[in-house]
Amino acid sequence: MSIAISKFTSEHSFLSNFFQSPLLWRGDLYATLEHAFQAAKAVDAKDRAYVRQNSDPGEAKRRGRRIELRPDWEEKKIGIMESLLRVKFSHGSKLAQRLLDTGAAELIEGNKHGDCFWGVCKGQGQNWLGVLLMKVRDDLRMAQQNG
Repeated sequence: MSIAISKFTSEHSFLSNFFQSPLLWRGDLYATLEHAFQAAKAVDAKDRAYVRQNSDPGEAKRRGRRIELRPDWEEKKIGIMESLLRVKFSHGSKLAQRLLDTGAAELIEGNKHGDCFWGVCKGQGQNWLGVLLMKVRDDLRMAQQNG
């Protein structure tokens, strides 16, 4: 039987995009991965700044819903999320080690707010965030083994 981490809360809150872990993305500093992801949706720099300039990831998400989306967003969003996760969990960082410490556990972004694309709600969902986290973890493990 494999172990699963089914919620990114408590000791696993570091897996959440809302976790306070500043990251540099395309020349700008963001308070959380959620801030950077929401800003990445924007067509112009003014909207990216609008998303970035607050400390609350929930507010960043709300602001991301109010901006003009880049026309290729649907095709690019998974790749952008993966890139951001690779920045957040960069090789050799404390967060990378914490991700590696999850071992072989299946990572499931369980939620109650109906996100069935990035997570799983009421047993339904594609769990893209969990899938990408496990991919990043596997790549970190390979890099660690290869020295």
